[in-house]
Amino acid sequence: MTTTVWHNGKVWINETQTSNALAATNGLIVAHGDAALALNADEKIDLKGATLLPGFGDGHAHPVFGGIETLFAPVRGPEKLEQLLEAVKTWADANPDAPWVRGEGYDPSLSPRGEFDAKWLDEIVPDRPVVLRAMDYHTAWVNTKALELAGITKDTPQPGDGEISLREDGTPSGTLREWGAWKMVYDLLPPLTLDQRDQALRAASTAFSSCGVTWAQDAWVEEDTMESWLQAAKSGALTFRANLAWLAEPEGVWKTKIDSFETNRDRVKREAPERLTGNTVKFFADGILEGGTAAVLEDYCDCPNKGMPNWRREELFEAVAAVVARGFQAHIHAIGDAGIRNALDAFEHARKVGGKLINPVIAHSQLIDPADLPRFKELDVIANFEPLWAQLANEQVVLTIPRLGQERADRQYPMATLLHSGTKISFGSDWPVTSPVPMEGIGIAITRQTDEEFPPGGWVPHERLTLNEALTAYTMGTAVQAGEEELWGDLAIGKRADVVMMDTDIHSLEPMRVRKAKVVGTWLGGVRVFGK
Repeated sequence: MTTTVWHNGKVWINETQTSNALAATNGLIVAHGDAALALNADEKIDLKGATLLPGFGDGHAHPVFGGIETLFAPVRGPEKLEQLLEAVKTWADANPDAPWVRGEGYDPSLSPRGEFDAKWLDEIVPDRPVVLRAMDYHTAWVNTKALELAGITKDTPQPGDGEISLREDGTPSGTLREWGAWKMVYDLLPPLTLDQRDQALRAASTAFSSCGVTWAQDAWVEEDTMESWLQAAKSGALTFRANLAWLAEPEGVWKTKIDSFETNRDRVKREAPERLTGNTVKFFADGILEGGTAAVLEDYCDCPNKGMPNWRREELFEAVAAVVARGFQAHIHAIGDAGIRNALDAFEHARKVGGKLINPVIAHSQLIDPADLPRFKELDVIANFEPLWAQLANEQVVLTIPRLGQERADRQYPMATLLHSGTKISFGSDWPVTSPVPMEGIGIAITRQTDEEFPPGGWVPHERLTLNEALTAYTMGTAVQAGEEELWGDLAIGKRADVVMMDTDIHSLEPMRVRKAKVVGTWLGGVRVFGK
């Protein structure tokens, strides 16, 4: 038996309880306060006045994608188009034998309306196909060679679940929105090698452990991704736990895969039970507001359309009910108010025909029609938010608000409204779309301000949360989403010793300083996986 005691600091047990010490034996929390201090400890950790928190749970992320970003051109970060092109050219020149030039995570606001031309890439890489994916992971930018290989021409029909952006002369511009469009290119990419898969999830483990994430929802898993997860779990590369969500696709594709979802769930449980579960099915109800592909009830202000529902309502209803009947949690990406209404309607239908829902999740919950707000609690739907997005960042100001208009824009991310009405909420990062660091998102949730403290008082300030509310959403909120609230989510006796040590007492900080607080230690089941 191995006992560890954390002492001389603030142990944040949950929203209503704190202590000065915590003890764990063989991976489980066994005592608080004086009872913890009285134990004969094998190791004592001096908190030096800082806060000890439950491990964070990321309720919506793409860890494999995040790791893959480290393997290719570093397109995330450039703040000007010229810098982005230079990063692509530098990588291409350094990797002359790579059959494709690939990069993930460029900023779509670097060009007006997020439109990027293939000709710009042709000028720097004329001889090989180039495919770059935007940081929203819903948009791709390709060069002419990639368009040619994918057979995309001015005569290619527009896909039902995507958009091929066209120039004024009707030729493809090089910008492809939603997977129905860019999948034609991505299907041509060479598969990752076993070594690359291993590198990707090791990078993801490092990223998560360094910021205190001990559980994550992978919100998009297919067969090859599952193999990456299993390989990493068996090799000991994973320093966090994860639940895998199998991707359901429309137009009948889901019917051909639903049996494999069950097979995969059973395989994960059999081969990697200590690190992985496979209890969820993921749906995309729509796209994204900044790209004009999220499904909205009223036309966008800058173009006369209502976005892109990815599923026919009747098929979405049927598919959600089918996966729920097989014991899966349904996790629906829904961003626009029409997309969210469709998701709520699908959950309502599934409950009517099946009688019971399993922790249903609407991911992102960005723009909700006021009439639909009470339906979250009525249907017991968990509203998952990515709190880092609830600020007037560049994409919001340059792309989203002009498309929505001010009235709709100011209804985005109603976190406090839903929480205070009794709705369950959880937090996530959508990493690598945005930063995986929970404290950064928590800092936004409590201020709704950018790092430059804009706007004064916060954007839609009545939707700000308290620090304890935000911490709970990133801990117990995600544990409830996972259906594992009896195992983790707070620091109660008997729970897993998944704990995070901060560099300071975070409750003593000014609100704008909270996002800067750093993780200095992370333990998974009582075993240190980050820090010294």
